[in-house]
Amino acid sequence: MHDIRHPAAEGSADVSAGDPRKLKILILSQYFWPEGFRVNDLSSELIARGHEVTVLTGLPNYPDGKIFADFRENPGKYSSFEGAPVHRVPVIPRGNSSLKLMLNYLSFALSGTIFGPGKLRGQRFDAIFVFQTSPITSALPALWIGWRKRAPVLMWVLDLWPDTLSAIGVVKSPALLGLVGKLVSFIYKRCARILVQSRAFYNNVERYAGGTDTIRYFPGWPEPVFQNAVDGLDPPPELSPYADDFKVMFAGNLGQAQDIPAIIEAADVLRDEPALRWIIVGEGRAGDDARAEVARRGLEGKVIFAGRHPLERMPSFFSAADALLVTLRDEPIWSMTIPGKVQSYLASGRPLLGMFNGEGGRVIREAEAGMTAPAGDYRTLADNVRTMMRMSREERAELGRNGRAYAQAHFNRAALIASLEEWIVELGDKTTAERQHA
Repeated sequence: MHDIRHPAAEGSADVSAGDPRKLKILILSQYFWPEGFRVNDLSSELIARGHEVTVLTGLPNYPDGKIFADFRENPGKYSSFEGAPVHRVPVIPRGNSSLKLMLNYLSFALSGTIFGPGKLRGQRFDAIFVFQTSPITSALPALWIGWRKRAPVLMWVLDLWPDTLSAIGVVKSPALLGLVGKLVSFIYKRCARILVQSRAFYNNVERYAGGTDTIRYFPGWPEPVFQNAVDGLDPPPELSPYADDFKVMFAGNLGQAQDIPAIIEAADVLRDEPALRWIIVGEGRAGDDARAEVARRGLEGKVIFAGRHPLERMPSFFSAADALLVTLRDEPIWSMTIPGKVQSYLASGRPLLGMFNGEGGRVIREAEAGMTAPAGDYRTLADNVRTMMRMSREERAELGRNGRAYAQAHFNRAALIASLEEWIVELGDKTTAERQHA
């Protein structure tokens, strides 16, 4: 069995336990505030712990594919995050086509590599942390800057390339996927630490990294807004028309990976359940197609698109839900993934409904926090919704309590970020020793 080292299980120093060392950390991410990603919360926590954080990122355009209007009007407003300087490099917006998406990926890699060093001139860093959702090419500027500044690079792998490109259909050519695989191997082998969000990522990363020494298990965690259970919060006014209905809520990005068509199929199967509503909170590239399909099937009164709302409002929305839904398409890559929303759902204290394979479903079942269906199996999802509707309030509340307890035990934010600090200190000690013996 592989030795996947768990956070807080190793390291040469325990920063959270009193190590006075103040770390200088460059966070490099194609996506950052005001875009809503967990890297924002990680940055906030590192700043709160007294570390000097600097951010290098792009122009905010996720998920709609357009530069945020507020940013265009006042970019200076977004040049500092909780006191940390935020440097931005130009990017081509994502748009709504595969070509635009690929240009977006390439533009950040190029502009980060070309303009990044100049924006960071004269600064020294103990480590460079890469927040790696798609694209993996976002790590290239980090490697270049890390080489120039002799700083170790840690990369948090949240998407597995080239598998993700194949799964969403962006790249279909085996030859091109093979070239991307060589790029992945080039990047992995130059990272001092590769942090994986799921234990199921381990074999894939090991194959491209050429070994296991650099790999560490580093799962996501619930955002601080879910620190307390959502019970007792006032429900959002947007959902007041459905106050007496049983509400299954999907929250998050509406993309190809989330298999929104299968959710609509399940809603169609249950169209005759008079007290059932499917609440979709979020936006994304698949949103317009989903709305069109709901209209075509005459499900407008059953499937409610509530739009995208700030993270700070999500506890209120979750408080109005009777069950929280998470789905992923039937692809091998997605079976290895734990969607970030799973941790937030668990922490909210609401029962979960899942329609996906692999790690995410395992977590729900292990936590005894809800019910799962195989990826794409909308009929089983519909059956599970019926079953949950017929549970008593107390039975559903027990599922919610189970999930919250599991999140607190397995996805503890403080312990995870303390481990990140330990790994950075460990790498710093190693770098210092190498320089002394050079």
